[in-house]
Amino acid sequence: MTSKSKKRAVATEVDQVVTCDDEASIASFANDDDESFFQDIDVLQSHGINIVDLKKLKSAGICTIKGIMMCTKKRLCNIKGLSEQKVEKIKEACCKLDTGGFLTALQFSDKRKNIFRITTGSQDLDKLLGGGMESMAITEAFGEFRTGKTQLSHTLCVTAQMPSQGFTGGKVIFIDTENTFRPDRLRSIAERFNLDQNAVLDNILYARAYTSEHQYELLDLIAAKCHEECGTFKLVIVDSIMALFRVDFSGRGELSERQQKLAQMLSRLQKISEEYNMVVFVTNQMTSDPGATMSFQADPKKPIGGNILAHASTTRLSLRKGRGENRIAKIYDSPDLPESEATFAISAGGITDSKE
Repeated sequence: MTSKSKKRAVATEVDQVVTCDDEASIASFANDDDESFFQDIDVLQSHGINIVDLKKLKSAGICTIKGIMMCTKKRLCNIKGLSEQKVEKIKEACCKLDTGGFLTALQFSDKRKNIFRITTGSQDLDKLLGGGMESMAITEAFGEFRTGKTQLSHTLCVTAQMPSQGFTGGKVIFIDTENTFRPDRLRSIAERFNLDQNAVLDNILYARAYTSEHQYELLDLIAAKCHEECGTFKLVIVDSIMALFRVDFSGRGELSERQQKLAQMLSRLQKISEEYNMVVFVTNQMTSDPGATMSFQADPKKPIGGNILAHASTTRLSLRKGRGENRIAKIYDSPDLPESEATFAISAGGITDSKE
């Protein structure tokens, strides 16, 4: 097989994204027979819910039964045209389809078998993360400039499209808040993995966010897009999560409002990751801590976002510079991964293993 035909064959595999038209095909995406990740709210019509009201829900980015269960009555009532009485009726109908009650640990263990992982491009970094970036969770990478945050984001855009053991590959959504997204960078990474460059770029949805409000509004569009092409999108990247909040909110007087808006955004991201079984990867910036010198801390720098971001992120990855092109990643916080370090390198083909 020639190099060109090999690339075309791989590209065909990359382009094999799934679409679904009816409830039966939607249910086939979930490995668990008892529950589908993509149970459309259209099934509520058989429970007496008006199709006009369902369209109003979809316009707000709420497209699945699980999505409704994740929303408070207050948020649903804020949707134009939905009264408190209608919201009660919708919630009641959803409870009949999804009880949302307790599971045994064994049942939950079976449910977590739906989780997949996306490779970072480096075996050592994958090993540190327990196999790669985990779905149904928020993975945060923070560090100073030039530590590889954006390079890792670009590499994941490509590796998310590559089928691997237990993972079919899929499309990517990229929210850029700092104007650092470069399609040409993706071409060199795609070349490393011998993929068709145009096919790789065609499978990435890009949005440039200019304000923190715009950044939040894009999350509704993400939910709508994931519903429109259910089972197709596997990764959401926000590079970086805090940049616009830093600009839009300044001083201690606006800190409370900033953290409240940030909490809402992170909660929405977490719900999207669980609702559609996706990997959410966010990058974060650092700040100097003026009080650290008084307490004799070894490193006076810390990630911004405070406790809100610290608690919302499932796994926190600390990145720092090494020698030359090498970078060092450390598990800063995780519910199931030990505190450990791994060395990786930044190459023309993206994130790769260190040669040292």
